[in-house]
Amino acid sequence: MKVRYITRLDKLPQLSEEERRALQPVAERYAFRLNDYYAQLINWDDPNDPLRRLVVPHEQELLEWGRLDASDEASYTPVRGCQHKYSDTALLLVTDACGAYCRYCFRKRLFMNDNDDATPDYKPGLAYIQEHEEITNVLLTGGDPLIMSTRRLAQILSDLAAVPHVRVVRIGTKMVAFNPYRVLDDPELLKLFYEHCEAGTQIYIMNHFDHPRELTPQAREALRMLLISGAQIVNQCPIVRGVNDSAQVMATLFRELSFAGCPPYYVFQGRPTAGNAPYEVPIVEGFQIFTEANRRVSGLAKRARYVMSHKTGKIEIVGVDDKYIYMRYHRSHLPEDFGKMIVALRDDEAYWLDNLVLVSGPESAVKYAAGTVH
Repeated sequence: MKVRYITRLDKLPQLSEEERRALQPVAERYAFRLNDYYAQLINWDDPNDPLRRLVVPHEQELLEWGRLDASDEASYTPVRGCQHKYSDTALLLVTDACGAYCRYCFRKRLFMNDNDDATPDYKPGLAYIQEHEEITNVLLTGGDPLIMSTRRLAQILSDLAAVPHVRVVRIGTKMVAFNPYRVLDDPELLKLFYEHCEAGTQIYIMNHFDHPRELTPQAREALRMLLISGAQIVNQCPIVRGVNDSAQVMATLFRELSFAGCPPYYVFQGRPTAGNAPYEVPIVEGFQIFTEANRRVSGLAKRARYVMSHKTGKIEIVGVDDKYIYMRYHRSHLPEDFGKMIVALRDDEAYWLDNLVLVSGPESAVKYAAGTVH
């Protein structure tokens, strides 16, 4: 099926002329992109429809709030297009395009003028990976790698497969939600994954479903075909205000993902990225939603961890009581911080580690929260 992309609000007839005028300044600051497959999933009669909220600009995005690189990814970028934050994992940002643009995206800077984070020239990043034998996992991201041609993706996978110490390639994608025909209509893509898995490179497809309604029959069939190809599939998503910020919606998402063979992997605390004010959920509320959703499901539907991708590491939120928020380093940039607990005074308005008053934790976290390390 041919999917048509929409990059201008005036090409979206479901919006009134008044809505287009009001939202145009937002689209000029933060890029807008949609496609007709995903547009037909939206209930345009409901201004609060969660899928509409996910892709259609909101006036409050213009509020002065957050910063474009909220997790300071630039500090972990040894060469353009490559990030190396955790010893055994490297990221290659191989494209600056997606099937559509999530309004809450934490890398919206990639879709703005003068972006130099992502690059189609992945060779400097590849050379860096070749030089670092501790890297066993490479995550292809951006942007969305599945927006690229299969031929282009094949070249990247082939080059990575030739690096002896790279054993796992993860592909971060929302394409199965935004345009499942990318998988359904391309047998060469499935053949590519099969050949690499058979040859010994494990392919993980890190899907991104935010709401149960994205799991259409077409999307479920695309997931099934990915499994048949030999790839492993999981899901990761943030908690987003107005999209999945209810235990019922999140539990349904977890349950349906597990039924589709795509169990939840991470649920993220939304990063304080510029433009994301209308989509943020505070840590305490997010933990309560996540915990209640987990209570309602079983088996691999309970697999997800609730984490914050902070500059200092991937911090798992593990508990909240009347006085404190309890966290631990699930991954850490500094090896000595791995597994260490962080305890902060409970603050129901806080949305990030930097907003919390820490009671205890490793020195790096305490200094960062106190504003002495940036």
